[in-house]
Amino acid sequence: MTHKLRRPLPPNRTYEQVRNHYEVEKSLADRLKKADREERKGIYATMYDELFLKVPDHPRLTRRADESLTTRANREKYSVVRRQLGRDTVFAEFAPGDCRFSFHVAPHVKEVYGIDISDQRNPADKAPANFRLIVYDGYDLSEMPDSSIDVVFSDQLIEHFHPADTRLHFQLAHRILKPSGKYVFRTPHLYNGPHDISVYFADEPQGFHLKEWTYRELRKLVREVGFSGFQSYWNASTWNVRLPYVYFALCERMRGVMPRKLFRMFIKTVCAVAVK
Repeated sequence: MTHKLRRPLPPNRTYEQVRNHYEVEKSLADRLKKADREERKGIYATMYDELFLKVPDHPRLTRRADESLTTRANREKYSVVRRQLGRDTVFAEFAPGDCRFSFHVAPHVKEVYGIDISDQRNPADKAPANFRLIVYDGYDLSEMPDSSIDVVFSDQLIEHFHPADTRLHFQLAHRILKPSGKYVFRTPHLYNGPHDISVYFADEPQGFHLKEWTYRELRKLVREVGFSGFQSYWNASTWNVRLPYVYFALCERMRGVMPRKLFRMFIKTVCAVAVK
């Protein structure tokens, strides 16, 4: 059965491939939503292996073969985090995936840690000497000492958490950061979504984006967790401009009377820095 598409297909994928990707992600996401914490540990540990096995044309896999895409992605991420880095920085990236961005950062800092639920590196890639990958269950990161990291970074991660786990994630980041350390993150904005594979078939995220966020929601959450500051940025491609939080809060409040296309001009994505 063919379902009506909400937007044109990407040029390098067929309808059947996109539909299969959607069905696989939706099935895994439904399992996560119904699971308790112990059950989620097991799902987190295997979900990407299962996804990539069933969706061999997944963009994350095909991107590995295109160095230009990797270079562009690394350049965009680096523009978000570079102002926070120095030669003595101890840097940690949550959910580094193939770790190529962590490898990109390594020459510019003292140490780099990749923290993920599975090892998704390409065996052909050689890790820098100052890089270490830590595989954990999504909850227990006792291997990482308290107050040991200067800068934590994540990109397109927070939206993948079960809503019950997002607070725990920020608490974990807060614990491993040094005093005045910073958690730099980007995540898709709720009002511009959905941003996962369900964008082709649904009005709400039904795949691996279990919750998409607003600036107001995230500012409230990081303050409740114990972060002392919240810096908000307008971000698009390699443009990353710090703006007063009130700008984003007002845009979000006006969203109801603002066409979606116009809203996207004012806010592309959520880009912020939580300061311990």
